[in-house]
Amino acid sequence: MDDNSYLNWLAEETATGWWHDSADPGELRLAMERGAMGVTTNPFLSSVAFFNNRELWFEETAAIVARKLDPERKAEELMKMVVKPAAELYRSSFEISGGKTGYVCAQLNPYRSGDRDAMMEMARRLHGWAPNIVVKLPAVAAGLDVLESCVAEGIAVMATISFTVSQLIATAERCRAGIRRATGRGINPGKCFSVIMIGRLDDYLREVARDNGASVKESDIRQAGLAVTKRACRIYREHGYESGILIAALRGAYHLTELAGADLIASLSPQAQEWFYTADHPREERIGDEIPADTVERLQTLPEFVKAFEPDGMAPDDFISYGVTQRTLGQYSEAGWRLLENVL
Repeated sequence: MDDNSYLNWLAEETATGWWHDSADPGELRLAMERGAMGVTTNPFLSSVAFFNNRELWFEETAAIVARKLDPERKAEELMKMVVKPAAELYRSSFEISGGKTGYVCAQLNPYRSGDRDAMMEMARRLHGWAPNIVVKLPAVAAGLDVLESCVAEGIAVMATISFTVSQLIATAERCRAGIRRATGRGINPGKCFSVIMIGRLDDYLREVARDNGASVKESDIRQAGLAVTKRACRIYREHGYESGILIAALRGAYHLTELAGADLIASLSPQAQEWFYTADHPREERIGDEIPADTVERLQTLPEFVKAFEPDGMAPDDFISYGVTQRTLGQYSEAGWRLLENVL
Protein backbone atom coordinates (compact mmCIF):
# COMPACT_ATOMS: atom_id res chain seq x y z
CA MET A 1 0.00 0.00 0.00
CA ASP A 2 1.19 3.50 -0.84
CA ASP A 3 1.12 5.30 2.50
CA ASN A 4 1.51 8.59 0.66
CA SER A 5 -1.63 8.14 -1.40
CA TYR A 6 -4.28 10.83 -1.65
CA LEU A 7 -6.78 8.48 0.00
CA ASN A 8 -4.47 8.06 2.97
CA TRP A 9 -4.15 11.83 3.25
CA LEU A 10 -7.93 12.17 3.23
CA ALA A 11 -8.34 9.60 5.98
CA GLU A 12 -5.63 11.03 8.23
CA GLU A 13 -5.99 14.77 7.68
CA THR A 14 -9.67 15.37 6.88
CA ALA A 15 -13.14 14.18 7.86
CA THR A 16 -13.53 12.42 4.50
CA GLY A 17 -13.23 8.62 4.47
CA TRP A 18 -13.86 5.91 1.91
CA TRP A 19 -15.39 2.46 1.47
CA HIS A 20 -14.76 -0.23 -1.13
CA ASP A 21 -17.49 -0.55 -3.77
CA SER A 22 -17.51 -4.19 -4.89
CA ALA A 23 -18.48 -7.62 -3.58
CA ASP A 24 -15.73 -9.46 -5.47
CA PRO A 25 -13.69 -11.53 -2.98
CA GLY A 26 -10.49 -11.02 -4.95
CA GLU A 27 -10.74 -7.25 -4.54
CA LEU A 28 -11.73 -7.03 -0.89
CA ARG A 29 -8.36 -7.66 0.74
CA LEU A 30 -6.50 -5.17 -1.46
CA ALA A 31 -9.07 -2.53 -0.64
CA MET A 32 -8.72 -3.31 3.06
CA GLU A 33 -4.93 -2.99 2.81
CA ARG A 34 -5.39 0.37 1.11
CA GLY A 35 -7.48 1.61 4.01
CA ALA A 36 -11.10 1.07 2.98
CA MET A 37 -13.20 1.41 6.14
CA GLY A 38 -16.22 -0.52 4.87
CA VAL A 39 -17.82 -2.16 1.85
CA THR A 40 -20.80 -1.19 -0.29
CA THR A 41 -22.67 -3.70 -2.44
CA ASN A 42 -25.95 -3.78 -4.33
CA PRO A 43 -27.87 -6.46 -6.28
CA PHE A 44 -25.95 -5.65 -9.48
CA LEU A 45 -22.54 -5.85 -7.79
CA SER A 46 -23.51 -9.01 -5.92
CA SER A 47 -24.61 -10.61 -9.18
CA VAL A 48 -21.37 -9.63 -10.93
CA ALA A 49 -19.30 -11.03 -8.06
CA PHE A 50 -21.27 -14.27 -8.10
CA PHE A 51 -21.00 -14.94 -11.83
CA ASN A 52 -17.32 -13.93 -11.97
CA ASN A 53 -16.50 -16.34 -9.14
CA ARG A 54 -19.08 -19.07 -9.56
CA GLU A 55 -16.50 -21.86 -9.23
CA LEU A 56 -15.52 -20.51 -5.83
CA TRP A 57 -19.06 -21.01 -4.57
CA PHE A 58 -19.93 -24.11 -6.63
CA GLU A 59 -20.86 -26.38 -3.71
CA GLU A 60 -22.71 -23.70 -1.76
CA THR A 61 -24.65 -22.69 -4.87
CA ALA A 62 -25.64 -26.28 -5.58
CA ALA A 63 -26.89 -26.67 -2.02
CA ILE A 64 -28.99 -23.50 -2.26
CA VAL A 65 -30.49 -24.49 -5.62
CA ALA A 66 -31.27 -27.97 -4.27
CA ARG A 67 -33.48 -26.46 -1.57
CA LYS A 68 -36.05 -25.52 -4.24
CA LEU A 69 -36.68 -22.11 -2.72
CA ASP A 70 -38.96 -19.63 -4.41
CA PRO A 71 -36.96 -17.34 -6.74
CA GLU A 72 -36.90 -14.38 -4.36
CA ARG A 73 -35.56 -16.36 -1.41
CA LYS A 74 -33.05 -18.13 -3.66
CA ALA A 75 -31.68 -14.76 -4.81
CA GLU A 76 -31.49 -13.62 -1.19
CA GLU A 77 -29.54 -16.73 -0.16
CA LEU A 78 -27.12 -16.32 -3.07
CA MET A 79 -26.58 -12.69 -2.13
CA LYS A 80 -25.94 -13.77 1.46
CA MET A 81 -23.33 -16.24 0.20
CA VAL A 82 -21.53 -13.39 -1.59
CA VAL A 83 -21.90 -10.63 1.03
CA LYS A 84 -21.42 -12.48 4.30
CA PRO A 85 -17.68 -13.29 3.74
CA ALA A 86 -17.05 -9.56 3.33
CA ALA A 87 -18.83 -8.91 6.63
CA GLU A 88 -16.68 -11.56 8.29
CA LEU A 89 -13.53 -9.98 6.86
CA TYR A 90 -14.46 -6.57 8.29
CA ARG A 91 -15.93 -7.77 11.56
CA SER A 92 -12.76 -7.25 13.59
CA SER A 93 -12.52 -3.67 12.35
CA PHE A 94 -16.14 -3.16 13.37
CA GLU A 95 -15.56 -4.57 16.85
CA ILE A 96 -12.24 -2.81 17.51
CA SER A 97 -13.69 0.56 16.45
CA GLY A 98 -16.79 0.12 18.55
CA GLY A 99 -19.02 0.18 15.50
CA LYS A 100 -17.52 3.29 13.91
CA THR A 101 -16.04 1.43 10.92
CA GLY A 102 -16.17 -2.03 9.36
CA TYR A 103 -19.68 -1.95 7.95
CA VAL A 104 -20.70 -4.03 4.92
CA CYS A 105 -23.88 -3.30 2.94
CA ALA A 106 -26.57 -5.72 1.83
CA GLN A 107 -29.46 -4.39 -0.25
CA LEU A 108 -33.09 -5.40 -0.22
CA ASN A 109 -34.91 -6.82 -3.23
CA PRO A 110 -35.39 -3.79 -5.55
CA TYR A 111 -38.62 -5.30 -6.87
CA ARG A 112 -40.09 -4.73 -3.38
CA SER A 113 -39.41 -1.00 -3.25
CA GLY A 114 -43.04 -0.13 -2.54
CA ASP A 115 -43.79 -3.05 -0.20
CA ARG A 116 -43.28 -1.92 3.37
CA ASP A 117 -44.06 -5.23 5.07
CA ALA A 118 -41.84 -7.28 2.76
CA MET A 119 -38.93 -4.84 3.13
CA MET A 120 -39.22 -4.82 6.92
CA GLU A 121 -39.18 -8.60 7.11
CA MET A 122 -36.22 -8.83 4.78
CA ALA A 123 -34.36 -6.08 6.66
CA ARG A 124 -34.60 -8.10 9.86
CA ARG A 125 -33.26 -11.20 8.10
CA LEU A 126 -30.31 -9.37 6.54
CA HIS A 127 -29.53 -7.71 9.87
CA GLY A 128 -29.16 -11.20 11.33
CA TRP A 129 -26.37 -12.14 8.92
CA ALA A 130 -23.70 -10.28 10.92
CA PRO A 131 -23.57 -7.41 13.45
CA ASN A 132 -21.78 -5.16 10.95
CA ILE A 133 -24.33 -5.49 8.14
CA VAL A 134 -25.92 -2.26 6.91
CA VAL A 135 -29.28 -2.87 5.26
CA LYS A 136 -29.73 -0.78 2.13
CA LEU A 137 -33.21 0.58 1.46
CA PRO A 138 -34.52 2.71 -1.42
CA ALA A 139 -34.90 6.40 -0.59
CA VAL A 140 -38.58 6.41 -1.58
CA ALA A 141 -41.66 6.87 0.59
CA ALA A 142 -42.03 3.20 1.54
CA GLY A 143 -38.31 2.75 2.04
CA LEU A 144 -38.13 5.73 4.38
CA ASP A 145 -40.97 4.35 6.49
CA VAL A 146 -39.02 1.11 6.86
CA LEU A 147 -35.79 3.00 7.52
CA GLU A 148 -37.28 4.79 10.51
CA SER A 149 -38.58 1.51 11.93
CA CYS A 150 -35.21 -0.17 11.41
CA VAL A 151 -33.36 2.60 13.25
CA ALA A 152 -35.92 2.28 16.06
CA GLU A 153 -35.18 -1.46 16.28
CA GLY A 154 -31.41 -0.99 16.31
CA ILE A 155 -30.85 -2.10 12.70
CA ALA A 156 -28.13 -0.22 10.79
CA VAL A 157 -29.48 1.14 7.51
CA MET A 158 -28.53 3.07 4.41
CA ALA A 159 -30.94 4.97 2.17
CA THR A 160 -29.75 4.43 -1.40
CA ILE A 161 -31.02 5.09 -4.93
CA SER A 162 -30.86 8.70 -3.80
CA PHE A 163 -29.90 11.72 -5.91
CA THR A 164 -31.41 14.83 -4.38
CA VAL A 165 -31.13 17.21 -1.46
CA SER A 166 -34.75 16.53 -0.55
CA GLN A 167 -34.09 12.78 -0.33
CA LEU A 168 -31.09 13.32 1.94
CA ILE A 169 -33.08 15.64 4.20
CA ALA A 170 -35.99 13.19 4.36
CA THR A 171 -33.59 10.37 5.23
CA ALA A 172 -31.96 12.39 8.00
CA GLU A 173 -35.32 13.40 9.48
CA ARG A 174 -36.63 9.84 9.45
CA CYS A 175 -33.36 8.64 10.99
CA ARG A 176 -33.79 11.23 13.75
CA ALA A 177 -37.37 10.08 14.34
CA GLY A 178 -36.15 6.48 14.59
CA ILE A 179 -33.52 7.51 17.12
CA ARG A 180 -36.18 9.15 19.28
CA ARG A 181 -38.30 6.00 19.15
CA ALA A 182 -35.34 3.78 20.03
CA THR A 183 -34.22 6.01 22.89
CA GLY A 184 -37.73 6.08 24.31
CA ARG A 185 -37.70 2.27 24.44
CA GLY A 186 -34.19 1.99 25.88
CA ILE A 187 -32.78 0.58 22.62
CA ASN A 188 -29.50 1.54 20.98
CA PRO A 189 -30.63 3.04 17.65
CA GLY A 190 -29.35 1.68 14.38
CA LYS A 191 -26.68 3.65 12.58
CA CYS A 192 -27.90 5.46 9.48
CA PHE A 193 -26.29 6.55 6.20
CA SER A 194 -27.67 8.70 3.38
CA VAL A 195 -26.44 8.10 -0.18
CA ILE A 196 -26.05 10.63 -2.97
CA MET A 197 -25.36 8.86 -6.29
CA ILE A 198 -23.45 11.82 -7.59
CA GLY A 199 -22.37 10.53 -11.00
CA ARG A 200 -25.71 8.95 -11.86
CA LEU A 201 -27.34 12.34 -11.31
CA ASP A 202 -24.87 13.94 -13.72
CA ASP A 203 -25.51 11.20 -16.30
CA TYR A 204 -29.25 11.74 -16.05
CA LEU A 205 -29.10 15.53 -16.29
CA ARG A 206 -26.78 15.29 -19.30
CA GLU A 207 -29.39 13.29 -21.17
CA VAL A 208 -32.19 15.63 -20.09
CA ALA A 209 -30.19 18.65 -21.27
CA ARG A 210 -29.45 17.10 -24.65
CA ASP A 211 -33.03 15.98 -25.16
CA ASN A 212 -34.37 19.42 -24.27
CA GLY A 213 -31.75 21.30 -26.26
CA ALA A 214 -30.90 23.23 -23.11
CA SER A 215 -28.15 25.88 -23.07
CA VAL A 216 -26.16 24.00 -20.45
CA LYS A 217 -22.46 23.28 -20.90
CA GLU A 218 -20.75 19.95 -20.25
CA SER A 219 -18.67 21.75 -17.64
CA ASP A 220 -21.94 22.69 -15.90
CA ILE A 221 -23.21 19.10 -15.94
CA ARG A 222 -19.96 17.89 -14.34
CA GLN A 223 -20.69 20.17 -11.39
CA ALA A 224 -24.37 19.34 -10.94
CA GLY A 225 -23.85 16.45 -8.53
CA LEU A 226 -21.20 18.45 -6.71
CA ALA A 227 -23.60 21.36 -6.26
CA VAL A 228 -26.27 19.04 -4.85
CA THR A 229 -23.79 17.32 -2.53
CA LYS A 230 -22.25 20.53 -1.23
CA ARG A 231 -25.70 21.91 -0.46
CA ALA A 232 -26.70 18.72 1.35
CA CYS A 233 -23.47 18.74 3.38
CA ARG A 234 -24.11 22.33 4.44
CA ILE A 235 -27.67 21.51 5.54
CA TYR A 236 -26.48 18.46 7.46
CA ARG A 237 -23.94 20.60 9.34
CA GLU A 238 -26.50 23.28 10.12
CA HIS A 239 -29.03 20.78 11.49
CA GLY A 240 -26.54 18.48 13.17
CA TYR A 241 -28.08 15.43 11.54
CA GLU A 242 -27.01 12.06 12.92
CA SER A 243 -27.12 10.33 9.53
CA GLY A 244 -23.82 10.14 7.65
CA ILE A 245 -23.54 11.05 3.96
CA LEU A 246 -22.04 8.57 1.48
CA ILE A 247 -21.30 9.56 -2.12
CA ALA A 248 -21.39 6.84 -4.78
CA ALA A 249 -21.18 6.34 -8.55
CA LEU A 250 -18.24 8.69 -9.01
CA ARG A 251 -17.39 9.53 -12.63
CA GLY A 252 -13.99 11.07 -12.07
CA ALA A 253 -11.49 11.99 -9.38
CA TYR A 254 -13.07 15.45 -9.21
CA HIS A 255 -16.14 13.96 -7.57
CA LEU A 256 -13.98 13.35 -4.51
CA THR A 257 -11.24 15.99 -4.69
CA GLU A 258 -13.84 18.80 -4.91
CA LEU A 259 -15.52 17.49 -1.75
CA ALA A 260 -12.33 16.89 0.24
CA GLY A 261 -12.76 17.83 3.88
CA ALA A 262 -16.46 17.09 3.99
CA ASP A 263 -17.77 14.86 6.75
CA LEU A 264 -18.72 12.08 4.38
CA ILE A 265 -17.72 8.70 2.99
CA ALA A 266 -16.86 8.03 -0.65
CA SER A 267 -17.76 4.64 -2.07
CA LEU A 268 -14.98 3.80 -4.53
CA SER A 269 -14.97 1.03 -7.11
CA PRO A 270 -11.60 -0.64 -7.86
CA GLN A 271 -11.36 1.56 -10.97
CA ALA A 272 -12.04 4.70 -8.95
CA GLN A 273 -9.42 3.71 -6.39
CA GLU A 274 -6.83 3.64 -9.17
CA TRP A 275 -7.53 7.31 -9.91
CA PHE A 276 -5.91 8.06 -6.56
CA TYR A 277 -3.07 5.54 -6.76
CA THR A 278 -1.88 6.26 -10.29
CA ALA A 279 -1.91 10.07 -10.00
CA ASP A 280 -1.48 12.62 -7.25
CA HIS A 281 -4.02 15.32 -6.51
CA PRO A 282 -3.89 18.65 -4.67
CA ARG A 283 -4.08 17.93 -0.98
CA GLU A 284 -6.41 20.68 0.08
CA GLU A 285 -9.89 20.84 1.52
CA ARG A 286 -12.36 22.06 -1.09
CA ILE A 287 -15.73 21.36 0.49
CA GLY A 288 -16.05 25.08 1.27
CA ASP A 289 -15.45 26.17 -2.34
CA GLU A 290 -18.68 27.44 -3.88
CA ILE A 291 -19.95 26.25 -7.24
CA PRO A 292 -19.86 29.30 -9.55
CA ALA A 293 -23.16 31.18 -9.48
CA ASP A 294 -23.45 31.31 -13.28
CA THR A 295 -23.06 27.52 -13.43
CA VAL A 296 -25.90 27.04 -10.96
CA GLU A 297 -28.04 29.55 -12.87
CA ARG A 298 -27.63 27.61 -16.12
CA LEU A 299 -28.34 24.31 -14.38
CA GLN A 300 -31.49 25.78 -12.87
CA THR A 301 -32.95 26.11 -16.36
CA LEU A 302 -33.37 22.31 -16.10
CA PRO A 303 -36.46 21.46 -14.00
CA GLU A 304 -34.88 18.08 -13.18
CA PHE A 305 -31.89 19.83 -11.62
CA VAL A 306 -34.16 22.07 -9.57
CA LYS A 307 -35.85 18.94 -8.21
CA ALA A 308 -32.45 17.65 -7.13
CA PHE A 309 -30.97 20.91 -5.85
CA GLU A 310 -33.74 22.55 -3.86
CA PRO A 311 -34.37 21.29 -0.31
CA ASP A 312 -38.09 21.15 -1.12
CA GLY A 313 -37.55 20.07 -4.72
CA MET A 314 -39.64 16.94 -4.29
CA ALA A 315 -41.99 15.42 -1.73
CA PRO A 316 -41.34 11.83 -0.58
CA ASP A 317 -44.26 10.54 -2.65
CA ASP A 318 -42.47 11.87 -5.74
CA PHE A 319 -39.09 10.23 -5.07
CA ILE A 320 -39.96 6.93 -6.74
CA SER A 321 -41.04 8.60 -9.99
CA TYR A 322 -37.86 10.68 -10.46
CA GLY A 323 -36.34 9.57 -13.75
CA VAL A 324 -32.96 8.41 -12.49
CA THR A 325 -34.60 6.59 -9.58
CA GLN A 326 -36.58 4.47 -12.01
CA ARG A 327 -33.52 3.86 -14.17
CA THR A 328 -31.44 2.68 -11.21
CA LEU A 329 -34.21 0.50 -9.78
CA GLY A 330 -34.53 -1.08 -13.21
CA GLN A 331 -30.83 -1.88 -13.41
CA TYR A 332 -30.68 -3.33 -9.93
CA SER A 333 -33.80 -5.39 -10.63
CA GLU A 334 -33.19 -6.73 -14.12
CA ALA A 335 -29.36 -6.77 -14.26
CA GLY A 336 -28.92 -7.85 -10.66
CA TRP A 337 -31.67 -9.44 -8.63
CA ARG A 338 -33.41 -11.18 -11.54
CA LEU A 339 -30.17 -12.87 -12.62
CA LEU A 340 -29.76 -14.34 -9.14
CA GLU A 341 -33.37 -15.52 -9.16
CA ASN A 342 -32.70 -17.41 -12.40
CA VAL A 343 -29.57 -19.28 -11.22
CA LEU A 344 -29.87 -23.03 -11.82
